Amino acid sequence: MNANVTREEALSLLKKYNQEPFHIQHSLTVEGVMRWYAKENGEDEEFWGIAGLLHDVDFEKYPEEHCKKAPELLGEVNASPELVHAVCSHAYGICSDVEPNCLMEKIMFAADELTGLIGAAALMRPSKSVMDMEVKSIKKKFKDKRFAAGCSRDVIEKGAEVLGWDLNDLFEKTILAMRSCEASINDEMEKLV
Repeated sequence: MNANVTREEALSLLKKYNQEPFHIQHSLTVEGVMRWYAKENGEDEEFWGIAGLLHDVDFEKYPEEHCKKAPELLGEVNASPELVHAVCSHAYGICSDVEPNCLMEKIMFAADELTGLIGAAALMRPSKSVMDMEVKSIKKKFKDKRFAAGCSRDVIEKGAEVLGWDLNDLFEKTILAMRSCEASINDEMEKLV
């Protein structure tokens, strides 16, 4: 698979359509998580990372057209059909009818919402970090439907199911993935301010 888009081009496109630090940080997080998962699975870290970075490219400016406006925006950087499909499949069943087919798309579908839940839980900790986060903490927050209510538990469960993983495995791997990129994301966010 080929993104045929550099990280610099992807980041520039993301920032063109997203100014909210929260949205940029979320995209950087999903990028880092996808790179970690790619490495774990012996896959193309660059392609997986670019897909993660651009997965919400249209969300801030076009929330009502999320995943429907993305192909047009991705066209600005001549994104490959594989990249467009990956970006549009991450919200399957929510606002997109593009089904995640390959392992990368299934992982992004499962991990996208979960990174939000884990990130929100991390902010509640004294450390404000995922470095000391444990699966049991996420399980507790996952059960509390009021906590980070915008993070769909149904999508997270369906994501684990599509991958054939136990929820605990998905939680554990995604925590590890978020640990792998937390410092670099913090550095990058500081440069934005």
